Amino acid sequence: MAQTKYRLSLVSLFFLECRSQQEFYDVKIDSEIMKLRFTREHFVHDAFDIGISLKGLDGVLEVIGGIILIFATPARINKLAHYLTQSELSRDPHDFLANYLTHAAHNFTGSTQIFSSIFLLTHGAIKIFLVAALWKNKHWAYPTAIAVFGAFTVYQIYRYFLGPSLFLIVLTILDIFVIALTWLEYNRVKDGLQS
Repeated sequence: MAQTKYRLSLVSLFFLECRSQQEFYDVKIDSEIMKLRFTREHFVHDAFDIGISLKGLDGVLEVIGGIILIFATPARINKLAHYLTQSELSRDPHDFLANYLTHAAHNFTGSTQIFSSIFLLTHGAIKIFLVAALWKNKHWAYPTAIAVFGAFTVYQIYRYFLGPSLFLIVLTILDIFVIALTWLEYNRVKDGLQS
């Protein structure tokens, strides 16, 4: 809708300010270049908004998961895993996901619980803080977010080599995408300040 209003205002600008045919063509060419630039910047900005919104949602879910893990004992985790996987394992004892969940629940110890809850709480809180600062257009947040998300990405790659996981691959690709969008948005914001 906003893009339509923008186009309508350009059309009216052409007819109001163009006095000769040559001026009309000059303005039209300049406006086509301006529209292309506006469309690309608009796409990058929208993709950035979506990316950081997903990061913020991920941060909220991590905080919720961290809080749940504080109160979840290893015995409760085992019971939950058994409840969630028993019907699937009775039909297919070789089901990958059900076996993975059962195995992960059996390896869940008290020290794993403490580490996981602290990790999720801090990781999620940092994401929420940075996303809020990016939404408020705080200029210091762009390079900080790039550095922090980059550090998270390096850690995820390290964890992948310790124990390969499709989830870590997808998460790392999404993080790299968000880092690239944050960089593009940061450059757009900087250019806007210099103009």
